[in-house]
Amino acid sequence: MREAKVDRNTKETQIKGELRLEGTGTYEISTGIRFLDHMLELFAKHGGFDLRLAAKGDLDVDQHHTVEDVGIVLGDLFSQALGDRRGINRAGYFVQTMDESLALAAVDLGGRPALVYDDQVDVVHVGDLQTELLEDFFTGFANHVGGNVHAKIMYGRSNHHKIEAIFKCFARAMRYACSTDERLKDQLPSTKGLL
Repeated sequence: MREAKVDRNTKETQIKGELRLEGTGTYEISTGIRFLDHMLELFAKHGGFDLRLAAKGDLDVDQHHTVEDVGIVLGDLFSQALGDRRGINRAGYFVQTMDESLALAAVDLGGRPALVYDDQVDVVHVGDLQTELLEDFFTGFANHVGGNVHAKIMYGRSNHHKIEAIFKCFARAMRYACSTDERLKDQLPSTKGLL
């Protein structure tokens, strides 16, 4: 089983996380930001990942540190669980609807961090989440997983649906990218010989 545990403590946040790649989509998540919890719950469910994550942050200051650091911890968890990445598909993409909204996500876990993000959200908050911080979440994830993450809303009306569509298709893109291919089990997925 490919699993990971991360315990990240700073003066701004204290976050503990556990991840099992070959999971069943079970989750136990508490960040202090309920809408972020909801997005991480559906990420685990749609990705088929078992995820436990408990975060305490300086929410009295702002949500920024908590949201960004949760992305960092999630990236660290995946990086650790993937090990040397031999035999993984490495790349994955998915297109996902959420009622009237359509999102696409593509990832490449090839070792180089990059983010292209466009959620077309046009409100300051969805639920209790400051929406501008989602880009910081995905930046933290991309930098710490060591991968390209592209996530885009093609169209939509509801800002809640736009964000939910992104997290669902991101989960399914990650599910495929992290999956192993029996034919390639001893190979590093790169012509360079390293990631």
